[in-house]
Amino acid sequence: MSHFREIFRSTTFSFEFFPPKSEQGAQSLFDHIVKLGALGPSFVSVTYGAGGSTRTLTRDLVHRVVEETGTRTVPHLTCVKHSEDEIRSIVEGYAQRGIQSILALRGDPPKDEAHNFSDDRFSNASELVKFIRQIGDEQRQANGFGGFAIGVAGFPEGHPGTPNRLTEMDYLKAKIDAGADYIITQMFFDNRDLYDFRDRCEMAGIRVPIIAGVMPIQSIAGMKRMSELALGMRFPAPLLRMVRRTDGSDEAIRKVGVHWATEQSRDLLDHRVDGIHFYTLNKSNATLEIYKTLGVQHSNQLANGPTLDF
Repeated sequence: MSHFREIFRSTTFSFEFFPPKSEQGAQSLFDHIVKLGALGPSFVSVTYGAGGSTRTLTRDLVHRVVEETGTRTVPHLTCVKHSEDEIRSIVEGYAQRGIQSILALRGDPPKDEAHNFSDDRFSNASELVKFIRQIGDEQRQANGFGGFAIGVAGFPEGHPGTPNRLTEMDYLKAKIDAGADYIITQMFFDNRDLYDFRDRCEMAGIRVPIIAGVMPIQSIAGMKRMSELALGMRFPAPLLRMVRRTDGSDEAIRKVGVHWATEQSRDLLDHRVDGIHFYTLNKSNATLEIYKTLGVQHSNQLANGPTLDF
């Protein structure tokens, strides 16, 4: 298998999952991963709980996906409440398993827990990126490991902890300069935010693939949770009008979400984005419907399109 970096030669399509906390949930999730695997994703990613709370679950799910499906898998890794030795152990373990990419994040502390980020060995994602790059180089020299393709987060609507958008771009550039290879954005619902973000990255000298994060809304309650978890998240007026026209049921909202995400994806492809990252909420139906509505059965069709004779 070629190195992970090779996937960026064409448009990428990827799916994100979070590790469940029960054996039953783990099997249900794996069934959804297998269903989505039929779509031929460029990779799948697995999240990491606040403060490393799902550290073992993340590792176990990553290993299972790689071993049982062969799908390229990207574990998330955060630096909150972790020592240098803990991070080294995790990263070296992934290298030994042949994992070729890690998404490096500062991360959040556990909910309702006071935390001083300056107390952490790595207080920001830039420092974590640099350390992962260092370990990858060490593994390359020691056993011929191909090194890591390191991903970082981007925020088209603005980082909730950095109101100054100019400073925010400086922080993102620092992550790239530390050795990051690509950006996966936080979910957004107005593509104009992504195009503006992409232009600002170009002006800042950021020359790495930018993968757009798309998530179909599932319910009104879910929309409220998203607003609380991602401060500053913006639901455009046309989307809100579509929601208001429904009876408010989860099924009606889910249909609106699939429709909106499908149109987002079509427009993103028309504007030649580097990739689309679907936030699946550990389910396969919405993503499968988006592909079906776009008229494709495999990611290769989205990336390249068919040759048509008229």
